[in-house]
Amino acid sequence: MRLKPMRYKDYTWPHNPETYTVEYRRQVAAHKVPLGGWCLQDLGRTHRILRGEGTFAGEGAYEEFQELAAVFLEEGPGLLVHPVWRTVSAHFVTLELLEKPLPDYVRYSFAFWEDGGTGTALTELPAETVGGSSAVSTASGGETGSGRVCVVRKGDTLWGIAGTYGVALTELIRANPQIKNPNLIYPGDRVTLP
Repeated sequence: MRLKPMRYKDYTWPHNPETYTVEYRRQVAAHKVPLGGWCLQDLGRTHRILRGEGTFAGEGAYEEFQELAAVFLEEGPGLLVHPVWRTVSAHFVTLELLEKPLPDYVRYSFAFWEDGGTGTALTELPAETVGGSSAVSTASGGETGSGRVCVVRKGDTLWGIAGTYGVALTELIRANPQIKNPNLIYPGDRVTLP
């Protein structure tokens, strides 16, 4: 069986990497309950991770690796065409040399994280137009802080929201006294951004 060549953005591998692994993830939170038990909360499926290893061999092997490294340095997601996995929008997350490169031999590993399917960066939206991602709107009324509110979507965490909007987690918790347990937020909750 002849496999299609692996491609990412404008880069096509001269020959497919030797090994691939695809990791499926599910995010689960553990909450302690009285009398020493635990309650698990399924926060939903998260991104898939595609890892692999390969070599460039022959004349120009190191130059080929440098071309791949230049693609790694490009920001944002791109279309990943994989020989055995379905085509997805993905972020090029890691690229690693596994041993000292030689002019005619380079061994490397890589990892791609599947994008959430949107292929776009987060944008601020009015709360009434909440769609596939957390939305931020200007709060009406006498809100304190920045006056922006994030509407929680399935899988969101306060830590993730703080990272997305560039605020300290402690400030975010302080700005939201209505959240009794910072480790437990629900879709539809409104989180005030400091």
